[in-house]
Amino acid sequence: MSKVDSIELFSMYMKVVDVPRLEDKPDGEPSLLGKKLGVVNGANWITLWSSYFGRMILPEVKIINVGNEAVQLNFMKAHKEGRPCPPQINIDKFVGYARDLYELFDVDAILISCSTMNRSALAVRSEMAKYSVPVIQIDEAMMEAAISNGGKILVVATHGPTVKSTQALLQETAEKLGTKIKFTGATAEEAYELLGQGEIARHNEIIAEAIREATKEDDIAVVVLAQLSMTVFNFSYPDPVESFGIPVLTSGECGFLKAREVLMSL
Repeated sequence: MSKVDSIELFSMYMKVVDVPRLEDKPDGEPSLLGKKLGVVNGANWITLWSSYFGRMILPEVKIINVGNEAVQLNFMKAHKEGRPCPPQINIDKFVGYARDLYELFDVDAILISCSTMNRSALAVRSEMAKYSVPVIQIDEAMMEAAISNGGKILVVATHGPTVKSTQALLQETAEKLGTKIKFTGATAEEAYELLGQGEIARHNEIIAEAIREATKEDDIAVVVLAQLSMTVFNFSYPDPVESFGIPVLTSGECGFLKAREVLMSL
C-alpha cells in the first residue's frame, strides 16, 4: 500500500460515512425527515460512494448500507469462466440482504446500487412487495434520461462483468418506454485498475478519452457511465456539456435523485 496520511485518511472517511446513530436528522425537507434508505451494494468498498453521493442528494435521510466483497468476486469469477453473470446465488443473496435491511431496521425503500446486479431487481422487488417496500435500481432513472434525451447512446463501462447487464437494462427500459434506441459501447478497463490504485484523476481521464474517441467516430447524443464507481468522473468534469458537447449521465446522481423522488412520495 502506498504511503498515506493515516489520520487524514480516517478523518475524511468518517466525515463521509459517520457512525451509526438512532437519532434522525433535525432539519431539511419535511417529507424526508425520518426516512430510511437501505442500499444493497455489490461489494463493501463501494459503500463510500453510496454514502457520499447518497448524503449529497439525501442529507435528511438515514442511509443504511450492506455490501459483500464475495458477491463481486463471485460474479467476476463467473464472467471470467463464461458462466451466467450474475450467478443465481448472487441474486438470492441480494434478496436476503434487502429483507435483512427491512427486518432489522424497517427501511422505507431499497436501492440496488450495483450495475452488474441489476438482474436481481425483479427478484428483490417480488420479495419486498410483501412488505410494501419500493425497490429502486440505481441505473433505471439514468437509462430513462438517456433514452428521453434522444439520439445515439454511448455506454461506457470500466468493468467487464457490467457490460451485458447494463446493455440489457438499456434495452428493457427502451421497450418499457415503447421506443427504439441506437447505442454503442466502450469499455475502459484500465480505468478500473487505476481506481483500485486510488488514481482518481487518471481514472477520469481514461473515461474522458473513451468519450472523445467515440464522439469523433460516431454521432453520439448522450453518454451513460455504467457503474456507480464511475460517478467520480463528475469531480473532473462537472459540466460535461461544456467539456464534450453532450450530457454524460451517472447513476450516482440519477439514481439517488430517483430515490429522493420515491421517498418523498411515501
